Amino acid sequence: MTGTDARHDITTREARGAGSGDRAVWSRDFALFFVARAVARLGDTMLPVALAAGLLEHGYGAGAVGLAMASTAAAFAGLVVFGGVIADRFSTRRLMIGADLVRLVTQSLAAGLFFAGHVVLWQICAIGFVNGVAGAVFQPGVASTVPRLAADIQGANGAIRIAESAAQLAGPAVAGLLVGLASPGGVFAAHAGTYATSALCLLLLRLPPLPEGVRAATGRGMRAFRADLVQGWREFRARTWLWGVIAVWCLYMIAVWGPTVPLVATEVVQRHGPGAYGLVNSALGAGTVVGGLLALRLRPRRMLRAGALSLFAFFGFPAAVGAGLGVPAMSAGAAVAGAGMSFWGVMWATSVQTQVPPDVLNRIHAYDVAGSLAMMPAGQALAGPAAGAFGAGHVLLMSAAVSVAVAVALLAVPAIRDLVRADAGAGAPAR
Repeated sequence: MTGTDARHDITTREARGAGSGDRAVWSRDFALFFVARAVARLGDTMLPVALAAGLLEHGYGAGAVGLAMASTAAAFAGLVVFGGVIADRFSTRRLMIGADLVRLVTQSLAAGLFFAGHVVLWQICAIGFVNGVAGAVFQPGVASTVPRLAADIQGANGAIRIAESAAQLAGPAVAGLLVGLASPGGVFAAHAGTYATSALCLLLLRLPPLPEGVRAATGRGMRAFRADLVQGWREFRARTWLWGVIAVWCLYMIAVWGPTVPLVATEVVQRHGPGAYGLVNSALGAGTVVGGLLALRLRPRRMLRAGALSLFAFFGFPAAVGAGLGVPAMSAGAAVAGAGMSFWGVMWATSVQTQVPPDVLNRIHAYDVAGSLAMMPAGQALAGPAAGAFGAGHVLLMSAAVSVAVAVALLAVPAIRDLVRADAGAGAPAR
């Protein structure tokens, strides 16, 4: 089957289910996948609290916390492209279950170290590195699983985005409660439990076969592996809308999101206290839930154009903090920004999952993830020196301006703004 035929198969499935509302999304198997993603996200948002509380309690500083987090991020970002090749060659469901079981073991081990009071930084970093490798194997399979479970792919992505946003709101609060009632080790034990739940849901899930004619990559040895890697790169490079978004997103990460996260935290905490930062962060999370709900309702014919327009909403978040406005204004800016980002995320994920042939989707998604994350550490690392040189407020105002420029750049590329959705039945008739 050619790439066009594979896309037609997906389009036909979506067109059949586009008018059936929730029936096109919800099924036993999608519900299991939905729970797996929501619970795993809850655990992931608990982890930073556990690391910070645990390492600080054992005499380590903020640099150690950053190093422990970076060990996971570095392994994930460096290996996710190879994970995409592996996912296209083997059963994605089995790979995801295996990755969850690995992280169940590593987080249980971390919990044991914290319960025993024997915490050594290099051991925590090694555990984090293994978690990053497991995440790199797990993540590519997410993209290809959604189209196989739901006829309404946009609706499925919207539902998952809402669940992940709600989990992101609840995770830090649950982690703080567990730290207070038990210890950081209790949070790591709970995190291990989320991976056990995810693995169980995926084990019970019955994943439909790939469309007829689509086969996983074959061949053994490094030569075949390299050939698959090269083929994935060619497929990625052949789609101007795809690599164009990733190129623009690199600018977004290094100049907008990278500096905004640490500088907003420091500015709000220093000016208004930790409680205010918690409120602003909660508003951001609530906004992402609203964006997911909007993505369930709105079915634009040109999805990336609509998503790019929603990104203009991010301007108010760094601008409100950079301008030194009050907590209500910052919270409002955060809520609107969260809604815009969440809506864009659903439009983007759905575009990738419906426009790319199934037999290379895992590899394409891996390139997408790697490209999207590549510049974020650089943006975070440059945030401190830039704030020292120009002032945190000015850097945030500059990030706000660049966020507008990013949305304009996306709309300026014809291949991005004019891309017509592949599922003809879910919006206006496809071209």
